[in-house]
Amino acid sequence: MSTSLHPARWWQTLPDGRIHCYLCPRHCHIGEGQHGFCYIRQNVAGELVQLGYGRPAALAMDPIEKKPLFHFHPGSAILSLGTAGCNLGCQFCQNFDISKARSVQQSSAHMSPQQIVNLAIAHGAPSIAFTYNEPTIWAEFVIDIAKAAHDAGLRTVMVSNGYITREAFVDVYEHIDAANIDLKGFTEDFYTRITLSHLAPVLETLRWLRRETSVWFELTNLIIPGLNDAPAETAELCKWILGELGDDVPLHFTAFHPDFKMMDREPTSPETIHRAREQARHAGIKYVYEGNILTRDGGNTQCPRCGKTLIRRTWHRIEEIAITDGRCRYCNTEIAGEFD
Repeated sequence: MSTSLHPARWWQTLPDGRIHCYLCPRHCHIGEGQHGFCYIRQNVAGELVQLGYGRPAALAMDPIEKKPLFHFHPGSAILSLGTAGCNLGCQFCQNFDISKARSVQQSSAHMSPQQIVNLAIAHGAPSIAFTYNEPTIWAEFVIDIAKAAHDAGLRTVMVSNGYITREAFVDVYEHIDAANIDLKGFTEDFYTRITLSHLAPVLETLRWLRRETSVWFELTNLIIPGLNDAPAETAELCKWILGELGDDVPLHFTAFHPDFKMMDREPTSPETIHRAREQARHAGIKYVYEGNILTRDGGNTQCPRCGKTLIRRTWHRIEEIAITDGRCRYCNTEIAGEFD
């Protein structure tokens, strides 16, 4: 095997010689020389290799609010990186230039896990985010970076679609401190037609996160006009969150803009985002946010007891914070999350 190819995990050889990759619920069966659906896992001479290892296609310094994470060390910086490929086929993908590209098409520099960590330290970032494309498909690289990050006292964040098998979930999230999971819709029809995947495995991932880990996580729901914006669907989503995850998991409703294979669809109106937020708050979810639109208070964190604004945001910038030791400065109510 070429030294430029990194051995993959989570696979077995089938009786017919193909490789069964069980990293994600697609369970690709990959013939000699072929790639999995994600593009960056390939059968080379009967072994599965990881083409994205050490090859970030995107690197940037971001505010952690951009992930979005609003209850995990707000106001801090985070080094964000992604590779190429994805294990979903979303027609509305807003990072399609890398998520739909083969790894070999990306002009990416080779970087070791320790070099990634050193870069974060050099830029004063206390956290590293695995993001832009789906980090599950380059989980080998994620785990090695996370180990080096924890050795250096840094935190780690997954920004993910949640499409991962039980076996890989246990291995990956052992090394993760926080996550934002993109719950793209709340019907099997939407997932099947629009993302080429299934809803149930994502819901299972969310249950595992809540019940079996200490990972702090938040949810994002991109609302697309005519596809997943019905109030009845939002009601079902909120009902499931309250019943399975609890009322203190932050929920971000974000606006769609035309991209990739959905250039002919109108952007989501601010009114639709406002309606979804009010509906979720009325249902009993304590922390609900608006994204990708100009919003008066949809980006602010409010105390669920006294109603005071505790974190005031302008886009991704913190203007004011009134949380001390994880509690409301006005009424001493505990606020869910991790705060400095």
